[in-house]
Amino acid sequence: MKARKWEFEPSTIRVKKGDKVKLKIESVDVAHGFKISELGINKELKPGQITVVEFTADKIGEFEFFCSVFCGTGHKDMVGKLVVE
Repeated sequence: MKARKWEFEPSTIRVKKGDKVKLKIESVDVAHGFKISELGINKELKPGQITVVEFTADKIGEFEFFCSVFCGTGHKDMVGKLVVE
């Protein structure tokens, strides 16, 4: 995945319940964050580095992920969706 002002790429991630998920997220410009409140995930993404986020998708549903580090005027629009089927 890529994190950049003010988007995640891809913005939708689809997995199956029970999957062990490993996301490699690269912040390509400034510091960002990656947070999924319902799953207890909150990672800082440092610029120019790849951060690995690992978890088991143990709940079915749609979960918003968002930038948890203020990154500028479009910060509130930096959101995506995790779909667990």
